[in-house]
Amino acid sequence: MNQKILPASGNMKEFERFLKSPYEIGVFLDMHVTQLKHISQMAKQNGKKMIYHVDLIHGLKSDEYATEYICQEFKPYGLISTKSNVIQKAKQKGVIAIQRVFLIDSHALEKSYKLIEKTQPDYIEVLPGAMPWMITEVKERVHIPIYAGGLIRTAEEVQAALEAGAEAITTSKWELWDYFASKG
Repeated sequence: MNQKILPASGNMKEFERFLKSPYEIGVFLDMHVTQLKHISQMAKQNGKKMIYHVDLIHGLKSDEYATEYICQEFKPYGLISTKSNVIQKAKQKGVIAIQRVFLIDSHALEKSYKLIEKTQPDYIEVLPGAMPWMITEVKERVHIPIYAGGLIRTAEEVQAALEAGAEAITTSKWELWDYFASKG
């Protein structure tokens, strides 16, 4: 994937902005289950590929059954979750599986490493992504491509995360979408 910014939408206004952007792949963070069909249709009509955050779809329990439903009904590009059963089902269904990991403390990080070892996701999303040294550490430990997200507010922070080894940055900050889109 060559896309270094993954625009993350938390509402329809942001999603509509993403649809007008030059980016092909986007993330939808926070929605109600009744919005899935409409969002999926709009994305397809605009030639966009969507990654849905399963844990943030209100009205669906984020488990393997919901994952199977989303994969069959909406054929997403990818799914993000903190839950191992979601990651494993997404992989089984041939959908890109992104394990979200919170860099809270050493104990949480070790727990995440064990989970990653078990699930073997396609990507890991580390939050907050504004700690480049941790991106490097996680990448060296797990040897799985990393997305960085959370608290990345400037182009310099995006660059630092990419230089630290992140494949791409997930961000809802449209100023960063526009800035990096103009960089070509």
